Amino acid sequence: MRWWPRRRRGSDRRPKAPADGPGMTVDSKAVRDHLASFVSSRRGVEAFVEPPTNVTATTVVLIAHDGEWTRRAVSSRDAAFELPRGLGIPVYDVNQTGYPSRMREWNSLQRRSSANPERGLDQGH
Repeated sequence: MRWWPRRRRGSDRRPKAPADGPGMTVDSKAVRDHLASFVSSRRGVEAFVEPPTNVTATTVVLIAHDGEWTRRAVSSRDAAFELPRGLGIPVYDVNQTGYPSRMREWNSLQRRSSANPERGLDQGH
């Protein structure tokens, strides 16, 4: 049994970019398409840029008027600000503004409805 794998010769072997994390490969077209779809199908959408961490890339969070949200990784901080501007929506740095309360309220509503599935969202308290 070998302890060390053989090195392959030739220049055709390129190191793969990580599938997740700061150096991950981002499909910019798929991200743009997803964000455009979210913006066109919801009202009052705003974008919030999240900085990269040790385990995640720079991300853009889109939040609609009712708090529904989506998050996608982007290739750079510049791209994180350019994409929403290109879609004609406001964009903010989450480190400066924080997340809007409507996002937290939407998350709480989703947790409550999934914890109690027999109770419909249209039924009041």
